[in-house]
Amino acid sequence: MQLTQYTDYSLRVLIYLSLKQPEELGTISEIAGFYGISRNHLVKVVHNLANHGLIQTIRGKHGGMRLARPAAEIAIGEVVRLTEPNFDIAECFNKATNDCTITPVCALKSILSEARSRFLEELDRHTIADAVTRKSALSKRIHLSLPITSHPRRAI
Repeated sequence: MQLTQYTDYSLRVLIYLSLKQPEELGTISEIAGFYGISRNHLVKVVHNLANHGLIQTIRGKHGGMRLARPAAEIAIGEVVRLTEPNFDIAECFNKATNDCTITPVCALKSILSEARSRFLEELDRHTIADAVTRKSALSKRIHLSLPITSHPRRAI
């Protein structure tokens, strides 16, 4: 199973913003420049993430965006479900376009359906915060300064 580029970009935006200090804002141009991806694609991604309450956008000259809630509260499975157009991993999953003659007697669909369910369950077990366990290395790569905390985050 392969995720769409749209989902990939959505996850990248969330990861990038999770490395910012809470009061810091990121911009579309900044993120597009860092990842080397299309600003136009990111505009659509950011709009969708904001509409679903995953990020907060602030308009104006000094505007930008930040996570709408802590990275530890944003499940990767949630993001994937919001951004993937469908999970029809085989022809038989779509009744409108299914032309497979063995569908009525084939057990493959139920096997694939179970695999899809387990895939999403696994993604639900992980958050954006889990994707940045190497926070120091990521922050250096993005050229961000990390906030000083007296309580190191426990691994999940």
